[in-house]
Amino acid sequence: MAKQKMLKTPLFDRVFKPELITLPNGHTVERPRSRTPLILLLFTIVVIISIRATGFNLSTIITRSKELTVILSKIFHPNFKYFSKVISPLIETIQMSIVGTIIGSLIGLPLAILASSNINKNKPTLLVCRFILSVLRSIPTLIYAYIFALIFSLGPLAGTVAIAVFTIGIVAKMLYESIETIDMGPYEAMQSFGASTLQSFWAACMPQILPTYLADCLYCFEINVRASSILGYVGAGGLGILIRERTGLRAYSDLGMILITLFVVVWLIDMINDYLRSKLS
Repeated sequence: MAKQKMLKTPLFDRVFKPELITLPNGHTVERPRSRTPLILLLFTIVVIISIRATGFNLSTIITRSKELTVILSKIFHPNFKYFSKVISPLIETIQMSIVGTIIGSLIGLPLAILASSNINKNKPTLLVCRFILSVLRSIPTLIYAYIFALIFSLGPLAGTVAIAVFTIGIVAKMLYESIETIDMGPYEAMQSFGASTLQSFWAACMPQILPTYLADCLYCFEINVRASSILGYVGAGGLGILIRERTGLRAYSDLGMILITLFVVVWLIDMINDYLRSKLS
């Protein structure tokens, strides 16, 4: 019994044994010791190790801050004459985001169904689907773009496929979590009448998750517009090509025009998406 009790006792309490205090009525109780000093000590050790590993130097940041001021001053004085060259890559960026989001969202729907524990009762299939979705989410869009640029050659096709693959992981993840919270009564009723799994899901579950599904797709579109703007760094088309080119030439006024245009477009998309999501909710 004593051994079982020791195993149930937290490791901290076994190392730092609780303080015994005597109450006014004569009973003796244990008062656990505070974990705050230990947490602060571990946090400090982790921070120190991280600083040494990354070579972080505050004095370097302070001495080089003048360079940052010079660059920012040029960025905030954009070259408006450069706007005409921004339009075509900007449209390409938006097109990549739209097509990639649509393809990824459509493929993500059936994967979300297979990854939902209340719909898919086959444990191995469920685990495989969730593992695939975890892998898809763990790889950044820029890495996907680099891989697909090697496969499909340079251009917007690589960026579109990269956005689609990343969207599959995000939409499916958010959607299957929503599916697992819906009312399963209508679904089970249709199953009892002999309907197939697909028929039951489409008639009983889809109306419940449709607003959430569309909202998730809009959210992914917002993310993809931002992400697609830098895919040109690896040759996947869009604004990233201009950003890399202007940065390499130190044409920071032109870069400022690109960033301001991108900011306005993203802001407008956010406003439209917020409006649409409010209608869906």
